[in-house]
Amino acid sequence: MGSALEMHGWTGKMSYLSVLAVMMVFSRVSGGLLSHTSHPHSLNSQQSGQRSLLLHRLRRGWIWKELFVPEEDPTPRVIGQLKSDYDRGEFTIKYILSGEGAGDVFEIDEYSGEIRTLKKLDREEKASYILQAQAINRNTNEPEEPQSEFIIKVQDINDNSPQFQNEPYVSSIPEMSPVGTTVAQVTATDVDDPMFGNNAKLIYSILQGEPYFSVEPKTGIVLTSWPNMDREVQDEYLVVVQVKDMLGLSGGYSTSTTVTVSLTDVNDNGPTFQQHLYTFAIPENAAVGTTVGRIMAGDGDVGINARMTYSLEEDLEGSSTFIIQTDPVTQAGVVLLAKVNTFTLFFTSIVQFII
Repeated sequence: MGSALEMHGWTGKMSYLSVLAVMMVFSRVSGGLLSHTSHPHSLNSQQSGQRSLLLHRLRRGWIWKELFVPEEDPTPRVIGQLKSDYDRGEFTIKYILSGEGAGDVFEIDEYSGEIRTLKKLDREEKASYILQAQAINRNTNEPEEPQSEFIIKVQDINDNSPQFQNEPYVSSIPEMSPVGTTVAQVTATDVDDPMFGNNAKLIYSILQGEPYFSVEPKTGIVLTSWPNMDREVQDEYLVVVQVKDMLGLSGGYSTSTTVTVSLTDVNDNGPTFQQHLYTFAIPENAAVGTTVGRIMAGDGDVGINARMTYSLEEDLEGSSTFIIQTDPVTQAGVVLLAKVNTFTLFFTSIVQFII
């Protein structure tokens, strides 16, 4: 059992103060720390005088030590013990605990000096406590030892699931994007202690969305893994990503989130007529500007990529007698009479490619 040696230079008196911990010994001495192999020994008058002078020159101070308590540990639990060298087992020494949590979280047995927990501790609520302990004489009510200060740290256990941030995740990429295109990045956090074990170390994986998408295990970056995804075949995908703590090991907690991925259009389709041949008839005396008929071309693309511009082949007989315009709403080609005549025409269409 390690002990703390307190020497008062003005009296030459030696006393011992021990703070004992489960699986750990804390040794204190004013102005320094004794080795566990150090032992007190008697001083002759010359040595005592030299030691007294030495201690007068030392600045008094305490070495702080730490006790550890697992969070959610059943109570009551003995976590340490204050022991005075003046304690001869005659119950003349009274042990007192003060500081953070004294009385409601921790208590001390005033006779034995045992320090106990009074309730289960949650590291995420409070990670450490600073306390002071002292031994006083029951008869004189005077301190037998200087007050000692120590820290009780709550040791983390894996009792929290990781949680995704900034949900929902919605992303869009151009169709035909190459493999490895970044789609989105999902981010999760875990309130467990990142410095203790693997409790807060996270790994991402795909639950739904393969083989079209993948996720980088450490970063949560979602990537394309399938070439030439065609919007005209499927324009939306639901990717389910899982995050698991404990580096994905058995016994860890997990959470999942969904990334909605939309494919945006690129101009990868040419227009085609809905009919191969259009036949129209108009009265011989029809007025200029009369609508002769409507032709329609289709395009698998959308938006600006599906806007049509029609024209008549100029080398056909009578082509100058007609004009063709695009209906901005339906994208149909409207054939109008430009001058009076009788003839047969064939039509073609040209799509306007705008990138």
